[in-house]
Amino acid sequence: MTIKPDHWIRRMAQDHGMVEPYLDKQARDGVISYGVSSYGYDIRVADTFKIFTNVNSAIVDPKNFDPKSFVDFEGDICLIPPNSFALARSVEYIRMPRNVLGVVLGKSSYARAGIVTNFTPLEPEWEGHITIEISNTTPLPARIYANEGIAQVLFFESDEECETSYADKKGKYQGQQGITLPKI
Repeated sequence: MTIKPDHWIRRMAQDHGMVEPYLDKQARDGVISYGVSSYGYDIRVADTFKIFTNVNSAIVDPKNFDPKSFVDFEGDICLIPPNSFALARSVEYIRMPRNVLGVVLGKSSYARAGIVTNFTPLEPEWEGHITIEISNTTPLPARIYANEGIAQVLFFESDEECETSYADKKGKYQGQQGITLPKI
């Protein structure tokens, strides 16, 4: 497998809709950067969030998820309470080719402020909005800026196609729109 550079990402976005919307440069002035980079694509966080709360004394169970565990928020700046967590989604819709794996890593601007993002691999032939897990590990409220960079996707291309893709498996998160909660 080889990591793919900006010109490959540009071609895949233009010819195959791999990243939509696609920005052919990196937006940086006054924002947390997003758009194509040297060897990846910096995705943005959308303006809808699900902020976890303990006000209803729900239990977080990935096999039996209780929607009372969070409050919905929409806006340009999301405040995540101290030592809390939120779910969001990428602005970009991603379509992974059959011979490509995506690895998503959080942006250093957030990590240096104690805000950690978690992602799972983007498997071959998976498509959808990326559900973003955002943890505020600090004892202070944390700001998340909608429509600005949150993470970078690195694309790894194999010399051959996988035997069984995410689409072949009929993966439970295939084609997800918006923020998708845990499923079994």
